[in-house]
Amino acid sequence: MPKLFRKFGITALICMLLLGMASSAWAVGSTGLKLGINDTLTDVEATAVDNTYYIPLRSMAEQLKLKLGGTPQDLLLSGDSGSLRITGGNKAIAGNGTEMAVTTFVRGGSLMVPLKAATLLGYSVSYKPELYVLRLMDGSQKLDDKAFASKYQDKLKPKAPTLPSAGAAQPKPSTPKPSTPKPTAKTVYLTFDDGPSANTGRLLDILDKHGAKATFFMLGPNIGKYPSQVKRMVAGDHGLGLHGMSHVKNKFYASPAAALNEMNQDNAALKKAAGVTTRLIRTPYGSKPYFTSAFRDKVLSDGYRLWDWNIDSLDWKYKSDSGSIYRGVVNQLTKLQKSGTAPVILMHDQKTTPNVLPRILDYLQSHGYQFEIITSDLTPVNFWKDVR
Repeated sequence: MPKLFRKFGITALICMLLLGMASSAWAVGSTGLKLGINDTLTDVEATAVDNTYYIPLRSMAEQLKLKLGGTPQDLLLSGDSGSLRITGGNKAIAGNGTEMAVTTFVRGGSLMVPLKAATLLGYSVSYKPELYVLRLMDGSQKLDDKAFASKYQDKLKPKAPTLPSAGAAQPKPSTPKPSTPKPTAKTVYLTFDDGPSANTGRLLDILDKHGAKATFFMLGPNIGKYPSQVKRMVAGDHGLGLHGMSHVKNKFYASPAAALNEMNQDNAALKKAAGVTTRLIRTPYGSKPYFTSAFRDKVLSDGYRLWDWNIDSLDWKYKSDSGSIYRGVVNQLTKLQKSGTAPVILMHDQKTTPNVLPRILDYLQSHGYQFEIITSDLTPVNFWKDVR
């Protein structure tokens, strides 16, 4: 058994047992604990479910400086601390073959994994609910839990809910009445390619009117031409993504280095226009068949996240034929809904799309869909099933 595993084995076992014990004082009105890594408090919130703490898989990889690869059915985390596979059979398997039964689930588009899986990488878990401390440690920490709690006391303890003043009127209890269950909210990701453009303002107006959010995969030259529209996207909390510079197949896919260079230039244009950058990318014409493993290894190893779509509105094809666009989206949504997969809808920032967008938004809202933006912590949806 490796030295690191011997050193933390007993501690990890004890802490895993502690993680299975809910503190009643903590459980009331709390949603989670901020995760500490050695002597650093991160912004990652560990969420308690059935007396076990979970964090997003991508956050685990980033915080522990691990590379994330594989497929959704067989994920691989690897780094200096070792390797860890998480399989579709609800198993976590360390590089030395040690196995652990785990339960995973998707929340808000993120794959959630139990924190205890990190013990297979040689980390120990310290859980001190009375101090609001939840830490992963690899032996390099210098602070004990009390010192850690003292250092971050202003950030660890959750804010207490605001209570009504003594003289405030209290709501009268009411007799429960039978009610029809509301449909569970379903997530949908609206995406627009090729902008910004002279039509972006119309798209944003329509989205605002419906209270909807979208993610825009933009071309660098267009960002430079319409910076005010990009700033409006940022102010409206819309998602931002990159679509390259040329949108010319022979240029973008000339080499892996050429593709990476276009995305970096696009990001520089975004930084200049709005003061922000993004890790989200969508390649011209979609990632298949041109964005092969050599391209993905080059570009994704630089920190980018590859997104395609699972519903094509074909607005680029039908243009002014709003009826065909609408029917196509609805038909694809109906088929996709049966699989329980969140729809990622491809549309384009072009002159005719605003004509059909209100009708599509009305349909989505009337069928219980909730609009979300794509963020870098989500598991990417792409044709290669590359989760990096």
